[in-house]
This record gives sequence, C-alpha cells and structure tokens, in this order.
Amino acid sequence: MAFTATTVNSAAAWRPDLFVFEAADVIPEATILNHSTVAGTIEGDEPVVRVAFCVDDDAKFYDEGAQFDEAEPDLQEALVHTKKFGQLIRMSREQYSQAGTADELARSVARAMTVKADSAFLAQAAPVGPDTAPVPGLVNWPGITDAGEIGDDLDDLIDLEAEVRANGANPTAWILAPTTWAHLRKLRTGDTSNVSLLGAGTDDSEPRLLSIPVVVNAQLTPYSGVLVDRTQVISAVSALEVATDLSHYFGSDSVAVRATMRTGHTIPRPNRIGAFSVNGGGS
Repeated sequence: MAFTATTVNSAAAWRPDLFVFEAADVIPEATILNHSTVAGTIEGDEPVVRVAFCVDDDAKFYDEGAQFDEAEPDLQEALVHTKKFGQLIRMSREQYSQAGTADELARSVARAMTVKADSAFLAQAAPVGPDTAPVPGLVNWPGITDAGEIGDDLDDLIDLEAEVRANGANPTAWILAPTTWAHLRKLRTGDTSNVSLLGAGTDDSEPRLLSIPVVVNAQLTPYSGVLVDRTQVISAVSALEVATDLSHYFGSDSVAVRATMRTGHTIPRPNRIGAFSVNGGGS
C-alpha cells in the first residue's frame, strides 16, 4: 500500500499548531467589545457586514374616519469593512522552551493586540480611496457631532450631550484621552478657586462626567474625547488566532509565533456620536 504523508503521521513541525480564542475571553478590555454592538465575524478583505437601518417617516394626527397618508420610511444600509492586524514573533527554541516563557508571551500578545484594536477603533485615520479599510476611528468618523474645542467650563459638553440626545442617541460612555481627562479635572469653579468642577476626586473608582461613565484610553488622540452610544456603533470582530510553527525558522532553530485578528465598525447615524477637544496648552 502506498504511503501518504498526513498531519496524523507527520512530526509536529509539519503541522503547525493553531489556537483560536474568542476575543472577549482573551482581550476583554478591548474598547470595541465594550463600546460597540458586535454584529458578527467575517474573514477576508472583500466581504462586508451589511447593516440594515431605517430612517423613520413621521407619524401624523388624523380625524376619525380620515384616510391615512402612506408613510415612506427610507430603508438604508451601512457597511462594515474590516482589516486584519497582527504580529510575528521570532524566538529561539531554547528561549521558547524556558519555564514561563509561553505564558508571558501570551500576555504580551494579548496586550499588543488590545492596543492595536483600541487604536483602530478610536483613532485610526480615514483610508485613502480606493481603500475602504481600515475604517476611520470614532474621533475621525465623518458626520459625527463635533463640539470643537470646549471652553473653561462644562457648558459645551452639556450642549454636546443634549445635541446627540436630540438626534436620537442614548449616550453610554465618554471615552477620553488621558490628557483630556486631566484637563477636565483641572477646571475650577472660579479663577481664584481650587475646587474642581468635577468634585474632589472621591469618585475616581467609578469616574463620571455629567452622570455618564468615563473611560480613559491612551489610544485616543491626545486632548480629544468622544461621547458614545454603543448601540449606534456596529462592529465586526474576529477571534484572536495564535499559530506556532517550528519549521518557519528551521535554519536558525527558532520558533515562529503569529497572532492575527480582524476588526471593523460603522456608524449608520453619525450625528448620534459626539466628539470634542480641549486646549492642549494647559488648563
């Protein structure tokens, strides 16, 4: 009987291991998982998630027995384009086999992938045509409600919240750069006062701004912030795949570890997301 080499009878180097983890399990801190509505998973640059949404027509008052006018709701769609990101790590076999190396490497990969996912979700620049991905981060999304640079009080943020609510949003969080949160905490009740507009900081374990939870994320553009309704941001997030290969660097007796993930998002009604900036020159 002729011999056939298969993954069953071949050495491990001939069948690289591939580990697939649910993103929510291994990088639960990723902002896209906590501040968007994950619609599904897709693979490849060409496929998209098609998000159906409806622009409502108005309801009207009618007299008893009167003929109703026909409503004309506008049926539209928004597309979620995704892009893959990842990293390739080369490590000597001897180092990889040391006690604790694999676990520490896994933690390093999780941190790196979380940072990249957050950067893409919050601050990614808009693609240049004809490219459609990676899509713009929230702060760069076209058509969002932009309050511009706020003044030395919270009035502009109050107006921003009111405007996105008037547009149909129910804000779930402020996402702020560390520099933005620091600036806001330095705002005083008066020119000669040391009392912060946000209070004395006793609620820092659960920070809030205008009664809405605050999330501080270093991947957001410095001195910027966004007001998010997670139901208005639709995303696609793949599993995190980690592959280990002993043959790729065979000539140097090294191990290849590759991590990949794919994300993307869209905002069907951009005016329900708010953005603002603060003066980076001081408070």
